[in-house]
Amino acid sequence: MKMADILSLRESVLVYLDRSGGLQKLAADCIPFNDPQQIEAVYRFCISVNPSDVIEVDPVLGDYVLHDPLRATSLFQSVCFLAIKTLSLVEKIHTESQVNIILKLTHLPPFPEYTLDLCSFPRGHGPMRPVVMEGLVTAITRVTKYTQGARFLCTNDDCPCSTGFHHIRVHAPGATESATVRNDFSCMICSSQLREDVKFRVLGDKQLVELIHVQALNVLSAHQQSALRYQSVTLFLRDELCNSMRIGRLYRVLGIPAHVHQWPNITWSVEANSIQPWEPEYPHKINANFQELLKATSGSPWRFSAIVAHCFGLDITPPGLYSTLKLCLLLSLVQTRADAKDTFHSLDLLVVTTDTLILDRLLSYSLSLACRGVRHQASGEMFASLSRDEHGAGTANIHAGSALLATGGICMLGDLSCYKKDKLDAIQSVLENRTASVFIPGKKYGEDADQQLSFPVQCSFWALTDSTDSSRRSGRADCAVLGTAEMGPVPFQLADAFGLVIQCRDNVGEQALLAQTVHTLQQAVQPGKPHYPSCVELSTQDYRELVAHAQSLQVELSPGAEKIIHGYYMANRRVRSQSQGVKMSVTSVKLLISLAEAHCKLCLRTRVLEEDAVIAVLLCENSVTLKHGASALVIPPDAVFPCDLGDVDGLQRRDMTLDDLHQNILRFIYAYAPGADTYITEE
Repeated sequence: MKMADILSLRESVLVYLDRSGGLQKLAADCIPFNDPQQIEAVYRFCISVNPSDVIEVDPVLGDYVLHDPLRATSLFQSVCFLAIKTLSLVEKIHTESQVNIILKLTHLPPFPEYTLDLCSFPRGHGPMRPVVMEGLVTAITRVTKYTQGARFLCTNDDCPCSTGFHHIRVHAPGATESATVRNDFSCMICSSQLREDVKFRVLGDKQLVELIHVQALNVLSAHQQSALRYQSVTLFLRDELCNSMRIGRLYRVLGIPAHVHQWPNITWSVEANSIQPWEPEYPHKINANFQELLKATSGSPWRFSAIVAHCFGLDITPPGLYSTLKLCLLLSLVQTRADAKDTFHSLDLLVVTTDTLILDRLLSYSLSLACRGVRHQASGEMFASLSRDEHGAGTANIHAGSALLATGGICMLGDLSCYKKDKLDAIQSVLENRTASVFIPGKKYGEDADQQLSFPVQCSFWALTDSTDSSRRSGRADCAVLGTAEMGPVPFQLADAFGLVIQCRDNVGEQALLAQTVHTLQQAVQPGKPHYPSCVELSTQDYRELVAHAQSLQVELSPGAEKIIHGYYMANRRVRSQSQGVKMSVTSVKLLISLAEAHCKLCLRTRVLEEDAVIAVLLCENSVTLKHGASALVIPPDAVFPCDLGDVDGLQRRDMTLDDLHQNILRFIYAYAPGADTYITEE
């Protein structure tokens, strides 16, 4: 390149820095470096670069920024050094090589050429220029140190390079530690050996992250779509980017691919430049059948959700069977999310049954509707595991287990009888604290002291337990209280940690077994054919879109719903503490609110009504009864679905029954809640 072209490009850099405010930021960044006690070989400056604005100033410079970042960095380095010397911003900077410039790109053009699909292969033959990628964090290391820059002096005392800052080594993307600091460098003037002036070495923070395509979760879900293998990409986070990514989260990363030479291997990795949280877009449209059903049931606040649950999972079970469980599964799917304040909402389910096979299939089918669903294998790691980093740092590499991979979605545990006691204790601890701890032995991973790290667990858990498992009883049968359920191998404390316990009863005995048998045979002989003309034809995709839309709704509690939730909690706490010695915690209120909000969303409303609170109370009371026994509020075991919904008369009878239960709840609150007479009339 001719000198005139170089000067023209430097002038363009100066114009861009002046227009974008980069010169003012450079001057502000120089102030801390004027501390007389701070003497370093290299001074690091981050410059924000908008490629679109650079192209407007100079297309050639913009092309370098997008396609030759090392040359662009060199141009910015020259201009920044001249600015620092001309304006006398830092007197301790003597040579251009002491100025370490990091160009932080704001974005890349929205074209396929600048996007890297983590499923595409081969990766290593493309140009080493900035690209954007999106993926899931599956592993992360602890923060370690690396050498940002170092000063070298010539061993020949007569050489001018034996003093000053002529030989400066600075880290470049893809370079290993040995490329920056080594003992076999030669002087560029006299070819004598160079030695490092260690007191001028500048250290920075480094962290390694494994990023994988989000579709890799399909392998871990209940319904594996294909036998594809997914390979993760190693990201290098440096300095201000360290600790900006959390395990189990989705991110959009702008980075520069690099070949890392570690003899005898060459690995392909990415130096991260900027990081943003990312969420894929899901379809939020409502199927026409759902819209017609919503209009047809507008006269009752209970009917829409009842029919939606009644027609749910017809590939697995016939309509009318396990309706309460189906409703709770839909409520959990709808309520599992993070709100605008990044507060996570979850709804855990423990299903007590005598038929784990069919219900395991139903839970697996429901898991496919979640935006992120992971089925945990009892032999796998549930929370986190450790390994030694393979990229030279030697530190601990923390791998996400099933619960962390399911962040923002559902983690299906399956049958708890397959778990040992230590795993059950770990599940109980996480359900109670919503954090998972990892112990890192310092001696094993090159640290002076041991360390314990905690990770937030932000997913809902689904689990099954076989009440007929006589080999590992929970020990409650001998002193059973009226209404409690035998929960097989699940300890009482673990069952109490789950938000909602559902018992799937076969109220009609052999008739239910026959209906399930006929249904299974029909599905095997005539798969895909509708066998229930009275049910609305709704596909799995229709339910997936319904759940996605309901999740996005923002709801608020009405005063009537607040009174019922508050009154029931106060009355229930008073009754059970006096008669059973059971202390109802504040988490019961959170569960009631969560259930009421979920039912409101499932009904596609934005205001939580009294009727939503009634459903929440009935589900919660049934759950508490299974764990602690019946109370003064006497309700039937299947209070939410007290009758068959095969016709309009069934829906009418259900509405009437729920109206009666609504009145019973109000009487219970009026009789036992302190101060209830101030907000509930006796009539």
